[in-house]
Amino acid sequence: MHKSIDCGSLRKTHLSQDVILAGWVHRRRDHGNIIFLDLRDRSGLIQVVFDPKSAPQAHNIAESVRNEWVLKIKGVVSNRPEGTVNPDMPTGDVEILANDIEIMSRSKTPPFYINEESDVDESIRLRYRYMDLRRPFMQEILVLRHKVVKFIRDFLDNYDFIEIETPILIKSTPEGARDYIVPSRVHPGMFYALPQSPQQLKQLLMASGFEKYFQIARCFRDEDLRADRQPEHTQLDLEMSFVHRDDVLSLIEELMINLVESIIPDKKINKPFPKITYHESMDRYGTDKPDLRFGLEIIDITKCFITSEFQVFQKVIEDGGVVQGIVVPGQGNMSRKKLDKLVEKARQLGAQGLVWIGLPEELASEDYDLENIRSSISKYITQEELKKVVLATKSSANDLLLIVSGEKKLTQTVLGQLRNSLALSLELVDQNQLEFAFIIDFPLFEPGDNEGQWTAAHHAFTMPKEGQAAKLETDPGSVIADSYDLVCNGLEIASGSIRVHDRELQERILKVLGYNLEQINERFGQLLESFDYGAPPHGGIAPGIDRLVMVLAGLDSIRDTIAFPKTQSAVDPLFGSPGPVEDIHLDELKIRVLDSE
Repeated sequence: MHKSIDCGSLRKTHLSQDVILAGWVHRRRDHGNIIFLDLRDRSGLIQVVFDPKSAPQAHNIAESVRNEWVLKIKGVVSNRPEGTVNPDMPTGDVEILANDIEIMSRSKTPPFYINEESDVDESIRLRYRYMDLRRPFMQEILVLRHKVVKFIRDFLDNYDFIEIETPILIKSTPEGARDYIVPSRVHPGMFYALPQSPQQLKQLLMASGFEKYFQIARCFRDEDLRADRQPEHTQLDLEMSFVHRDDVLSLIEELMINLVESIIPDKKINKPFPKITYHESMDRYGTDKPDLRFGLEIIDITKCFITSEFQVFQKVIEDGGVVQGIVVPGQGNMSRKKLDKLVEKARQLGAQGLVWIGLPEELASEDYDLENIRSSISKYITQEELKKVVLATKSSANDLLLIVSGEKKLTQTVLGQLRNSLALSLELVDQNQLEFAFIIDFPLFEPGDNEGQWTAAHHAFTMPKEGQAAKLETDPGSVIADSYDLVCNGLEIASGSIRVHDRELQERILKVLGYNLEQINERFGQLLESFDYGAPPHGGIAPGIDRLVMVLAGLDSIRDTIAFPKTQSAVDPLFGSPGPVEDIHLDELKIRVLDSE
């Protein structure tokens, strides 16, 4: 080894020891004759002192070094002089008195500072990712990711799970997103696909009798990206035989609680995790991945305006729509400028408008005098209607009511988005809290793009809840699935379900999705055939590793949890991919590239 000890490992227990260090120059300071370097390796920083009196040759070389040069240094561990101890550094009690230095590698001027957290454009960070990954912040995130994956493996091993790898080159099968396609040279005109998930493969493993399987699986989806999506991602893929829904949920809840308490004990975590039905989640929070760290729940106040003469509400109710709102405590005096921004945001989200009512600081009067109320519709509602709304929403003095009317799904979406936006702007969120919940009982199907067409809400292999299969052909939109998501702080962390293990039932579900028997056998034959030879009831769940680490670390993007991610447009600036290939490779694959115009 070029070094005898790591930089970040040095403590007072090493005083007077001769050590050899190697690492990068994190920071250089020249104080007259004395030169100070902070030397960095993965373990941390240590201050190194070059004194021309005790080591003139080493001092002479140190004068030339600059940030990010790689050095090998020999020296003695010493106490820092009184008044220079740095309590913010684990090594802040000691320093190295250097007696020899070797320049192992020089560096150009870095494209951005490594030794401080600065606002650097992400495209630059990704272009020089090997530099970006030197930053202590990024190294801490990837170390956290390593610890998360190691904990998962150890936890599941203790529960008798077997880690089994599944193929990356498979057949293209519909999983809900677009496949990445890989052409075959050996079989011209034929193609593999990269797996969106190992869905059919893990079910085949259950049919193979393994009972408890997992893998840290790489998955690929050719879909539009956003802050918490990448074209390739990593998930914990987990499947169990002979289980009910709550068996799976109990296991994953125990895993998450133990993981958080073991790896990031400073975070607060709720327990037990509540179970909220899909419809309840939509009604209360306007989303199937609610942030439960704050209130601002949606309240239906349609009944308060059944006989209203306010034309906007009257027409909505006549058309079968709803009037819903949220209460923002203590914001009855919110400025008109902020209210106007909320109105504009509601319109951008698809609402025709946003009604607001600011209650006075004193609300003791039983007649709710409209003259004391700030409202965008004070001319159109009666005191009796206002009183009904206040009672229905359990509003208090100085509260702000925000009301949206229209088709139910739209009002839920708009109020759900406003709820999240207000929680951030009003600082209602405890950033140190992890609030997990299970969302259960999703619809099995969702309406497709065309009239009478259906798509799978989760995927095509999800078991209907008991008694629901009878409605598959007559009323597919009402069928409830035995599926579930794990959400945390407004993000979906995992998704899973009890799976279909009966061929006839699976064929019925696929027919609802528009497949004929020929297509079913061609695309899903291998799975259906396994059901003919005795398949156990089984179910599973798949937490996303990237997104889980993002939540645990309090980040805004999964790109910071991945060593070499793509941009939001699926480009890798470091390697310049995707890019063209030579004609000889296209010829081998019997592929011709058409002009994009």
